[in-house]
Amino acid sequence: MTLQEYENEILKLKKERNAIILAHYYQESPIQDLADFVGDSLELSRKAASTTADVIVFCGVHFMAETAKILNPHKPVLLPDLLAGCSLSDGTPPAQFKKFREEHPDHLAITYINCSAEVKALSDIICTSSNAEKIVSQIPKDQKILFSPDKNLGAFINKKTGRNMTLWNGSCIVHETFSERKLIGLQLEHPDAELIAHPECEDHILARAEFIGSTSMLLKYVQTSPKQKFIVGTEYGIVHQMEKSTTGKTFLPLPPEANCACNECPHMKRNTLEKLYLCMKNMHPQIEMSAELLERARKPIDRMLAMS
Repeated sequence: MTLQEYENEILKLKKERNAIILAHYYQESPIQDLADFVGDSLELSRKAASTTADVIVFCGVHFMAETAKILNPHKPVLLPDLLAGCSLSDGTPPAQFKKFREEHPDHLAITYINCSAEVKALSDIICTSSNAEKIVSQIPKDQKILFSPDKNLGAFINKKTGRNMTLWNGSCIVHETFSERKLIGLQLEHPDAELIAHPECEDHILARAEFIGSTSMLLKYVQTSPKQKFIVGTEYGIVHQMEKSTTGKTFLPLPPEANCACNECPHMKRNTLEKLYLCMKNMHPQIEMSAELLERARKPIDRMLAMS
C-alpha cells in the first residue's frame, strides 16, 4: 500500500475500534502526524490514564505500552512491534533490581519510568525526566534514595537538588553516544546556535547546554526562545514537532561519535505505518500481564501522578 492508503486504513480502523493512537516524540514523522496525541512519557501516561477510548494503540516502546496497560487494565493496549524495547529497561533486570533494593533496605526507590512493569512493581515512586526534580524535592532530606536506572538523569537531579542519591549504573544508548568533539566543531561552525539537551545526556554534553529538559520541555523552549538556531541534544524525532510548531527556525542534530544514525533510537523506529495498520487490523500484538503485577505496578505510578 502507498503511504496515503495506509493512513486512510488506519484512520478507518481507529473509528471502527473507537481507538486512540498515542505516539512518543521519537516516532517517525508519519506516525506522529496520524496520532491523536504526541507527547513525552509523563504526558502520555496522563493521557493513557484519562482516555475514554475502547482501545489504546501505543506507538512507542514496550515499557510505555506497559504503563498504559497498567493504567487501563481492562482495555486492550496494542503495540505495533513488541520488540520495541529500551536500553535502560533492558539494563535493569528485575532480579538484579530486587537485589539492589535488598542491599539498601533504608532507601526509598525512585525509579525512572524507562523500566519494565516488574521493576516498577519493586519501586516506591516512578518518575519521568519531566517531573524527577519535582518528585525528589518532595522527599525529606534525611531520607536516602535509590535512583534507577539512568545514571545521567540521576546525576543531573543530584546536582539540581543537592541530594546524594545512590544511582543504578544504566544509560540510554542514544544519549550516551553524543560526541563532545563533534559538538565543539558544530558550535564553531554555527556560533549563533543554542545547545539544548535532554538530561539523559552525559555530563560533558550537559555542561555545554544552554537549556536542559525533557522532550516536552525542549519543545516548549524552542517555541518561546528568541533564538533562531538550535543544536538538538536528544533523539532527532522530536525535530518534526519543533519544525511544525515554529516558523523559520533551524534545528541541527547533535552528532554521535561514530559515523552512524546513532542519534535515532533503533527501538522507537521499529514501529512503522505498516505495523501500526496490521496491529489495529488484527488487534495484535497486545500487552499482557497478570492482574497481580498490574496492581503492584500501578501503586508507584499513582504516587507519581499524585506528586506531579
